[in-house]
Amino acid sequence: DFADLQKTVLAQQVQITTCMEAQANLTSEHLNLALELEREKSRAAGLETQVLNLTYIVYSLENRLSQMQASLVTSQSLADESSLGSQLNPASSCLHIKQTSPSSQDGAYFLIGKDGTIYQTYCDMTTAGGGWTLVSSVHEDDMYGKCTAGDRWSSTRGNNINYPGGDGNWANVHTFGSMGSATTDDYKNPGYFSIDATNVMLWHVPNNVPAEGYKTAAYLRYRTSNGFLEQYGGNLYSLFKDHFPIGYNLGTYTHDNGPAIPIVYEQGSDHLVQSLLPPNIVSRNEAIPGFVQFRVFNYENSCTAVCPGVNFVGRNAEQVCIGGGGYWAEHPRQCGDYLGKDWDGYGTGVGWSSNQLVTESVVMFFYR
Repeated sequence: DFADLQKTVLAQQVQITTCMEAQANLTSEHLNLALELEREKSRAAGLETQVLNLTYIVYSLENRLSQMQASLVTSQSLADESSLGSQLNPASSCLHIKQTSPSSQDGAYFLIGKDGTIYQTYCDMTTAGGGWTLVSSVHEDDMYGKCTAGDRWSSTRGNNINYPGGDGNWANVHTFGSMGSATTDDYKNPGYFSIDATNVMLWHVPNNVPAEGYKTAAYLRYRTSNGFLEQYGGNLYSLFKDHFPIGYNLGTYTHDNGPAIPIVYEQGSDHLVQSLLPPNIVSRNEAIPGFVQFRVFNYENSCTAVCPGVNFVGRNAEQVCIGGGGYWAEHPRQCGDYLGKDWDGYGTGVGWSSNQLVTESVVMFFYR
């Protein structure tokens, strides 16, 4: 029995020793794990520091980039503000801008007149090489108000024989209106009398079209190409002032009408021009499409300023042409910027009347 007990004690001692060794191994392993954990914590802390440093670097770079972009925008803005055709650096004409900056696009630019007046107007920078300056528009604000307040291109003082030349705006240096309202009111800027040009371009644009839509809305766009203005002082102001004055009884329709200049169509055709004429004008062959004519008299020796799109060869110019003098001998109903276009009713397109599209459109004038 003692021997068995002794064997049991020895066996238990072996087990105890084994357990103690296992515990020692576990303790050693725990210490190793604790050390490794501390090392990982230290590495993590290092990584967090690196992340913070990198975050700061990224923030600094973003801040520098933002500053550079702001500086670039400021520089570009200053460049734009000082570029030719800007308010700080106005040009003498749209052609001047186009010749200096060939990539210039259609739109609004600032110009300066010979007297130093700075004004904004529309430039067509693409038609036939570009460089066309909008200088005026003729708008009929009230067909029933004959030679009243809005009729700046004829007379604002009624049908009066004491003012045979009307307000005289075709041949003076008065200005009125603005580029942005050129389809809602009469317009005339300093370019009309200060730009030296060789040709004109006319656009027929429905009323109330905003500036950005002038070109696309125009149903007629045509231009002269023979440099005719060179022989008449370089602009319409000189043409009317020095060569073909406007006024009642200054000539007759058979002998004294002004030049009829051939046109090149950019939009439209002779057929379209003819289709827009009053039927009686067409049936009597009083107008030949394909021209723009200046200073045309009617049968009673009253005077119109411009016949858009036609060479007028008849006696009833007041049914087709626009603007002119301040006295109409046949009837006061012919007095006004759009003269007698409503003779047989407003916008009816019958008899001697124009249709509604013609009556409710402006005619714009460009120089180049």
